[in-house]
Amino acid sequence: MIKLATALLAATALASAAQARTIAVGPGPDAQERIQTALLDAKPGDTVQFAAGRYELTDGLSLDVNNVTVKGAGPDATVLSFKGQKGAGEGLLITSDQVTVRDFAVEDSRGDGIKSKGADEISFLNVRVEWTGGPKETNGAYGVYPVASTNVLIDRVVVRGASDAGIYVGQSKNIVVKNSRAEFNVAGIEIENSMNADVFDNVATRNTGGILVFDLPNLPQMGGHSTRLYRNKVVDNDTPNFAPKGNIVAGVPTGTGIMVMANRNVHVFDNEISGNQSTAVMLVSYTRTFDDKSYNPLPRDIVVRNNRIGKTGWDPKFDGGPMIAKMMGGSLPPVVWDGVTTFAGSPDVAQVRISDGPVLNLNLPGPGQIEKARPSVAKTVGDAQIAEPDAVVLPKRQADLGA
Repeated sequence: MIKLATALLAATALASAAQARTIAVGPGPDAQERIQTALLDAKPGDTVQFAAGRYELTDGLSLDVNNVTVKGAGPDATVLSFKGQKGAGEGLLITSDQVTVRDFAVEDSRGDGIKSKGADEISFLNVRVEWTGGPKETNGAYGVYPVASTNVLIDRVVVRGASDAGIYVGQSKNIVVKNSRAEFNVAGIEIENSMNADVFDNVATRNTGGILVFDLPNLPQMGGHSTRLYRNKVVDNDTPNFAPKGNIVAGVPTGTGIMVMANRNVHVFDNEISGNQSTAVMLVSYTRTFDDKSYNPLPRDIVVRNNRIGKTGWDPKFDGGPMIAKMMGGSLPPVVWDGVTTFAGSPDVAQVRISDGPVLNLNLPGPGQIEKARPSVAKTVGDAQIAEPDAVVLPKRQADLGA
């Protein structure tokens, strides 16, 4: 029976490939209707091909067909402009599996740029998302935004101007983010409430914060863990925070390189981190009140090692930072840890291993209790043996796309 099912699946895939079509769409006054019709009419295996040109759109687009490629002529040649968008939704929303979006740009969407929700094997390749007016609170929150998705590939993506996070992966599993660039966003790259992520060979620059790994309470997927950040260039993140008030990232200090909050088993290694005025690496607890009994607000099982850290910490923008910097002789050490190891809701003790010293341990008695800081500096902190997560392995179809 297993062999028969496998054979039937293979036959179905071959039939789909044999019948695959390319649906061509060009710019023009009725581009909105023609693009959405093409996305609705597509069948598994089809490619919706945008010709080079500028497409002036007034509403968001959506795709709910499996195994479709949406493709342009290049992110500078094919531009979907949502400057005239009337609604507040996404530029492009994808709710189907095995979708590849590639080789075009999305500009000035009222909401998120390109979002996938509940998708498996979703791939973003050689895509640009940008808010062309520069950093503004009224820009869309996220540029490229897979959420509640599995097997996520983000490769050669550029995002500028997001009022929350440029490249944001939330509540997802099995993730690769590589060869991408995030600049002039609040958060450049953010991995939130997600499991098994490899983030490497990216550039995060001129954001408020370069790369964030967070876990938040009261979300459908909890317990984010197992992220590797390596071979990234996290430099000169100096854009003042322009997130709308009340957003979690509104609390990210200007000039943060890498920030890990309330997540588990995060390994930060072999990165270039310099020119970040608050800190190169910050490990902090979640400080807002919460009623989620399953939630652990502490960063734990965190490893920071073998990074190349340049100038940092000369003008920290977080509460208590300037005072502590003055105590330290004018600037902060490259790694700052709040030092919280336990909290009332859990018997576990948070462990870290930091060898990229000196390390500033604030020794806070509880999350956010900066007024009770007892700062100390050490060359290294922690000696726990914390196993590095396994490399993320994507399905062959995606691995071939990202080769």
